[in-house]
Amino acid sequence: MEQPVTTLDKPEPARSHRPPHLLHQTPQASPGTPPRRRGPGARRVPAVTAGVALALLALSACGDDGQADAGAKAAVENASVAKIKVSAKDGATNAGISDTGVKVTDGKLTEVKLTAANSGKEIAGAISSDGSSWKPDAQLERGTKYRIAAKAKDSKGRTATKNSSFTTVSPANSFIGSYTPDDGKTVGVGMPVSFNFDKAITNKKDVQSHITVTSSSGQKVVGHWFGAQRLDFRPEDYWKAGSKITMKIDLDGVKGGQGITGVQSKTVSFTIGRSQVSTIDMNTQQMTIKRDGKTLKSLPVSAGSPEHPTYNGQMVISEKLEQTQMDGSTVGFTNKSDTYKIPDVPHAMRLSTSGTFIHGNYWSAPSVFGQAGTSHGCIGLRDQQGGGGDTPGKWFFNESLVGDVVVVKNANEKTIKPDNGLNGWNMPWSEWQAGSAG
Repeated sequence: MEQPVTTLDKPEPARSHRPPHLLHQTPQASPGTPPRRRGPGARRVPAVTAGVALALLALSACGDDGQADAGAKAAVENASVAKIKVSAKDGATNAGISDTGVKVTDGKLTEVKLTAANSGKEIAGAISSDGSSWKPDAQLERGTKYRIAAKAKDSKGRTATKNSSFTTVSPANSFIGSYTPDDGKTVGVGMPVSFNFDKAITNKKDVQSHITVTSSSGQKVVGHWFGAQRLDFRPEDYWKAGSKITMKIDLDGVKGGQGITGVQSKTVSFTIGRSQVSTIDMNTQQMTIKRDGKTLKSLPVSAGSPEHPTYNGQMVISEKLEQTQMDGSTVGFTNKSDTYKIPDVPHAMRLSTSGTFIHGNYWSAPSVFGQAGTSHGCIGLRDQQGGGGDTPGKWFFNESLVGDVVVVKNANEKTIKPDNGLNGWNMPWSEWQAGSAG
């Protein structure tokens, strides 16, 4: 009768992780079976347990992992500590157009490249002198996708890189304000800060609170809303001569209303020049120019006729044009008896949005100046065609700044509206303050 085969008699099944010479072990004899003798030259193969084999494999694997760990450690040790930050988040679809930039800590920027994704056009910019930041030279376009690539080095010369792509906020979902005066200008004492927004603002309080206007003179400055798209700032009285005005615009990300967000972030400063206020008395057709409180000169004028009187009130020069065309049909004069079209009006300075100017007049007889009002509401000074010669019109133009004040009194006409030009000085201070959303 055959002896049953025990598990010890069966060779252990081969496993993929065991070396081939360990797969076949010497079988054990059954109880009662005489021991076998090995033939001459037979090799004795020591039995190796599975645990030892696994230990050998483990040692081999640990050797590989150790090399990998060492490599990873070396990579970490050799990595740059410079940290680059792009203001616009990667993948953003509503990035601002004014605050885009790059900053680095623990290092210095070496290269920044900003391009419009569709056209590939590179946007010019500059790295700061200390290498800590980069900004584009001009604000970006709205609704445009950009790509930015930045490189920096730390103190050991190790390089760090950062890549980002983003899309600026669309025109439909953003608002922007055009403003006057421009940065760096020198203007007259009557010049307000005036914003005109391209969309109606319903969240007036937040928008106004993110625009601050201060004066080195310490004068209190208050904003006033004319409707939903215009916001002006001024003090109670004219600006102090020689003062510096600073305007901080921090509208980037500010909600202006349902579905519209601001995109501007900028600081603007301008200087107030000498004080010049010119007063026109319609009874005498004379203009008296006072500078810093002292009479500088008096000039004869020919202002509005009885049929077309000049507005009363305080008006601010908002624009200077050495020569311009004036067409009566563009301001409502369409009858043959009233219309006019003069292609080369010299030394013109705008006083209202509706078309009031103080300008040179070469087409009227010299005798009318200082004697009679003959214009359609403008204030005329004797001048020459082409603007040459030594004339009152040329002198006043050269001596005037944008922002100077021209006051008209004793006209047979109402006072000009505060929002017809930059003429908020015609509004009482209490009323001006009441129109603030701050």
